[in-house]
Amino acid sequence: MNATVTSSSDLADSRPRRTLRGALRVALAALLLVGSAVTPANANSRIKDIADFEGVRENLLVGYGLVVGLNGTGDTLTNSPFTKQSLIGMLERLGINVRNDTLKTANVAAVMVTSTLPAFARAGTRVDVTVSALGDAKSLQGGTLLVTPLVGADGEVYAVSQGTVSVSGFVAQGQSASVTKNVPTTARIASGAIVEREVGFELASLKSVHISLRNPDFTTANRVAQAVNSFLGTGAALTLDPATIAVTVPAKYKNNVPALLTDIEQLRVEPDQTARVVIDEQSGVIVMGESVRISTVAIAQGNLTIRITETPQVSQPTPFSTGGTTTTVPRTSVQIDDSKDKKLAVLSSGVTLQELVNGLNAMGIGPRDMISILQAIKASGALQAEIEVM
Repeated sequence: MNATVTSSSDLADSRPRRTLRGALRVALAALLLVGSAVTPANANSRIKDIADFEGVRENLLVGYGLVVGLNGTGDTLTNSPFTKQSLIGMLERLGINVRNDTLKTANVAAVMVTSTLPAFARAGTRVDVTVSALGDAKSLQGGTLLVTPLVGADGEVYAVSQGTVSVSGFVAQGQSASVTKNVPTTARIASGAIVEREVGFELASLKSVHISLRNPDFTTANRVAQAVNSFLGTGAALTLDPATIAVTVPAKYKNNVPALLTDIEQLRVEPDQTARVVIDEQSGVIVMGESVRISTVAIAQGNLTIRITETPQVSQPTPFSTGGTTTTVPRTSVQIDDSKDKKLAVLSSGVTLQELVNGLNAMGIGPRDMISILQAIKASGALQAEIEVM
């Protein structure tokens, strides 16, 4: 019987090695877990970035008013009768009658005032407004907007605006030259309107909420419903159509819908998209999604170009010649480019976006010709995508 004797020094040497290997295995496993947890989160989108919630929306406001205090850059009253009528009406409300007098001021401009009423804006809060000239005013710089009611689509007044306008441009001119920077007939008033009426909407007491996708799609809507049901542990979410998902408020969120929406909007899903090619013919811009596929197709592109150049030369007689005359001798150069160096390219079935772009670029095709080629491929039925021309 053989016995193996291990010294205490050998045990001391092997123990650190085993400990190091164990630590490396633990670290590797941790990295794999972190990688598997982070990758999907980076590839997916939050629901709040691809959808809106029912009732959580802005409202557009508009109003008509007068800007006064301009340095001779306002409307010409003879060319802008609405400015004259508004000025007379304002003065009459202040107890001044000028209806039978001739007004020649150039310090007043009629303007349209626009603003956006945020969701759940309360009375007394302030919002920004944009002021735009309506007549032939040259600049709104230095002007003050008088009290202007801002109405919504229902005709009700929701805010009142007044204040000194801020213009980012200017106009400087002399007798023979002028300089204009930006647009001096448009201005802004920061916090220039006070909310007077609230939009009635009780979010907390809703029994159900609707999620509206910004890009309607059946697959994306179904994925959103599945993500919400998985989070709530119930079948509360139901897909109604490609753009709408209805969610019944669970018992634990009763009278606390904002908390439900806060939890839902942080859920992540992978949006699906339709294979689409967007073409802007005016600028030659082409945008293609990653889902665009091409069936087997052969592409040949070539244009016949004929260039004719005239370079006439002058022929003069020799010195001291008695019978010679000066004449012009025509010289014509004709060049023909039939693009014979460009070959027929074959794109195999299932070609990806990158392969399509590489193949067309290799043929020396520019954006303008590429638009025609894509439209021809679509007409042949080989382009598995929609073409949208802007």
